[in-house]
Amino acid sequence: MEPRIIELDVREDLKNKIEPFQKIMEVIKELKDRDIFILHAPFKPVPLFAVLKAKGFTHEEDELEKGHWKVKFTKKQK
Repeated sequence: MEPRIIELDVREDLKNKIEPFQKIMEVIKELKDRDIFILHAPFKPVPLFAVLKAKGFTHEEDELEKGHWKVKFTKKQK
């Protein structure tokens, strides 16, 4: 089965002072092994790395431009 790719852009939420953590966690709990979650954020979301690592995810981050980070989280196979 092909891994699913789910993208979430929280830049607008953060611009409007809306905390996106709950939205991110809702996406995370639906992911299966090897699924990919791509997060778009206005900054490198370092605190999230430890939270998702504890839930079995690896990550790769890339600053596409100033104020736009793209982070790819992949759920490790059990």
